[in-house]
Amino acid sequence: MAISDAARRNHRELFPDDVSTLARTDPELIEVFDNFAFDQVMAEGGLDAPERLMVQLASLIACQALSEYRVMLGAALTAGVTPVQAKEVLYQAVPYVGMAKVFDFLHATNDVLTEHGVELPLPGQSTTTPQTRAERGRAVQEQIVGADTVKALYANAPDDQQHIQRFLTENCFGDHLTRDGLELATRELVTFAMLISLGGCEPQVKGHIAGNLNVGNTRADLIAVATQLLPFIGYPRTLNALRVLDEATLG
Repeated sequence: MAISDAARRNHRELFPDDVSTLARTDPELIEVFDNFAFDQVMAEGGLDAPERLMVQLASLIACQALSEYRVMLGAALTAGVTPVQAKEVLYQAVPYVGMAKVFDFLHATNDVLTEHGVELPLPGQSTTTPQTRAERGRAVQEQIVGADTVKALYANAPDDQQHIQRFLTENCFGDHLTRDGLELATRELVTFAMLISLGGCEPQVKGHIAGNLNVGNTRADLIAVATQLLPFIGYPRTLNALRVLDEATLG
């Protein structure tokens, strides 16, 4: 099987200077993968190039695919993802994936950005203070998941878990989701990408499907995300995500 012209062209646009050692050592696998990931899947579209690369970066963080992340970060910068956007995807992974899994990606990102001539630190994107994070966090939390849902989360949490609800409002939403650098709709696509890539997060996937719809994304947008992640996360997690999406949007 030869690599298709479309796959070669798309791959060259993302990795203009790449010389693949795997193409020499594992040519059959690379031919199949490149034809699938860089031709068949990309032909489905649904996302522009920066959006596609940002959700793929988010997915690779969740999958702990550090080597592939470094390669794809370079491609993302080539495709028009800004350093600020790349860092915001990474920062948003902290509340959803955890700092323990993000730590090495921070260093890798800084290395790649430095290699591309980017001066660090980047301009700050925070919009809250210790005094405003709770109020601002509650506002964006209600915008994403709905005011009634937020009220129910607080009402239904046992007294000894109320602090977790406050953490969600103040830290997850107040510290992270209020930041500049990414539009809120893009942030929700990024969150969806992380959750379906983690696996075992179906209740949270369902909640953020509703969140995506609340901020203007569509079922088609979410299918597009799952489609573009398929070569990286495999069929089981993709099909699980689509099952939850169908339950949430088709009834």
